[in-house]
Amino acid sequence: MTVSTGDSRSPTPALLLGLILTLAAVVGVSWYITRQISGLRALQTDLADRNRTDSLQLLRIQNDLNSLGLAMRDMLDSEEPYPLTAWSAQFARIRGDLESALAREADVAVARRTPEQSQYLSTSLAQFWDAADRIFALAGSGHEAEARAQIRLSLQARQAALNTAVARLLVENNASEEQTAVRVRDIYERVQRQVYIFLAATFIAIALTSLYLIRSNRQLFARLTTLSNDRRELAQQLIATRESTLREISRELHDEFGQVLTAMGSMLGRAGKHTPEGSPLRAELREIGEIAQTTLDNVRGLSQTLHPSILEEAGLERTVDWYLSTIERQLGITVSYERPKSPVAVNSEIGIQVYRVLQESLSNIARHSGVKDARVRLDFEGGVLQLDVEDRGKGIGTSPGRRGLGIVTMRERAALVGGAIEFLRPAQGGTLIRLRVPIEANHV
Repeated sequence: MTVSTGDSRSPTPALLLGLILTLAAVVGVSWYITRQISGLRALQTDLADRNRTDSLQLLRIQNDLNSLGLAMRDMLDSEEPYPLTAWSAQFARIRGDLESALAREADVAVARRTPEQSQYLSTSLAQFWDAADRIFALAGSGHEAEARAQIRLSLQARQAALNTAVARLLVENNASEEQTAVRVRDIYERVQRQVYIFLAATFIAIALTSLYLIRSNRQLFARLTTLSNDRRELAQQLIATRESTLREISRELHDEFGQVLTAMGSMLGRAGKHTPEGSPLRAELREIGEIAQTTLDNVRGLSQTLHPSILEEAGLERTVDWYLSTIERQLGITVSYERPKSPVAVNSEIGIQVYRVLQESLSNIARHSGVKDARVRLDFEGGVLQLDVEDRGKGIGTSPGRRGLGIVTMRERAALVGGAIEFLRPAQGGTLIRLRVPIEANHV
């Protein structure tokens, strides 16, 4: 019997460490991705959305400035029949829209804009409206020629300067939007790259953990296989030792005690012949002789039960016939026996194991099945000896805890002679124990 001396350390600590590292990586990368996404959301909200809204307001301001430019061109047109004061209402409407757009633009202007840039637009626009008010005042007092001259010299120049300032802000916003788009793309690429790295690291960790687990399982199964083989070898050695011991005890009972009891019977018979007829001693000697004969019969029966010598003398079939003839008296059950179609010679090593399986099967039926009858079938076909023992009782329980040592022993006995045993549940109920042993048969 071999003894396993391999490393018996448990793989659990290493697997737990791998699990902890994997979970830590998942938590760390999740935190990193969440932080990047939060930053991306803030970037899009604070810059992209504000830039877009700011640009819309600047376009609105630019559109109003263009409307003022068109109005001033019409005011300078000498063919216009209207006085300059006729455009004061249009200027007032545009002024209200410009002030509203400028206030909205100041709220959403990007933080990178300097205070001077922010102040320049509002100051220039205020100066423009001061000049416009003076021009309309001149026109109202009848100095239209002077008012038109002021439009050419001052007001148009201020409107052009305002247009240039707004256009510059729009260009800066466009550049800012492009920079924001680049930053957003960089963040996406960085997050994507980190996710790929994380996935690769996770895959490597899972692969290493799986390889370690496979290796540990292989070692574990190798140890289990070694232990199973050791257990089977030990069980078979115990069975062989038990049979050898029973054979020796049976031989001792049959030879030693049997001869002693036979000699005692002969001596009692001779003593009785030398005793006077009608003597009480003669009757007592006869009674003692009968007791000795009964004891001799019991010893021989016990010897056959321990190890049937008939198996070696007459073969398996005769042994089964003899054993089944004693079953009803020993176990209290009735057995229906179906003999082989043709006789077959089986060596004693196989025969004793088949006989023990038959003994254990019928003993289980008597103890557990709840019925008083059984069916035994012995057959040989295709180089395989088959023993069937069947009953219509409760059947073998499905719970492993209900399976006793007898079933384990029967399996080991079957394996000892290269056979296989099955514990089946027939459709009619009960239990069918089927032993199949390959043998080289010599028909007689």
